[in-house]
Amino acid sequence: MTDSTLSATTQPKDSVIIYSGGLDSTTLLYEEQTRVALAVTFAYGNNHAARETACARYHCGLLGIEHLIIDLEFMGRYFNSSLTAGADAIPDADYAEANMRSTVVPFRNGIMLSIACGLAESRGLRRVLMANHGGDHAIYPDCRPDFVQAMGAAMRAGTYEGVELAAPYTDLDKTELVRRGAKLGIDYSHTYSCYRGGEHHCGHCATCRERQEAFIKAGVADPTVYDN
Repeated sequence: MTDSTLSATTQPKDSVIIYSGGLDSTTLLYEEQTRVALAVTFAYGNNHAARETACARYHCGLLGIEHLIIDLEFMGRYFNSSLTAGADAIPDADYAEANMRSTVVPFRNGIMLSIACGLAESRGLRRVLMANHGGDHAIYPDCRPDFVQAMGAAMRAGTYEGVELAAPYTDLDKTELVRRGAKLGIDYSHTYSCYRGGEHHCGHCATCRERQEAFIKAGVADPTVYDN
């Protein structure tokens, strides 16, 4: 057994990951698999919940990681977002603030992180993992560095054991995540990104375009099935 293998096998299982089943969080799941004790998927009335959840189950099953699905249906009922308003509400356009602002679910990550933090402390775990990335900064306030820093401080201050927030992709783009995942041999055909939630990726909404562009820039074959 090599030193690197030994360190991997002795790595503590000390983390909860917020895991959607999308490309970003699947990459993080595989990179942190030796430390992930629990993966949590939140269903909040989003159009693509069923597709993403199926992918999350698939990868957690492969890796032997416990997987919880927590219903946050009240968010879809009371919060204003095209992400919970049906496929036709999702804009066709580039991944930019003017086009994507309607897809913001107000304070979504704050709510999910609060629950994940409570789960971590309840189970004696020390870290919560979140896969926000640099491409989200312009659009989603709860993906930006200042939010991550503030939420991390609140989680440490609000728990007896000082639960940490780890968001290692905050300054990376999606292209870099694809490169990392390719090196790990991740099967990205079992991930889902399209905000419309159809059987296949639509191929023309902003999230599909961002996904396509990331594979092209990374020089990695895209296994995704697109309708267009």
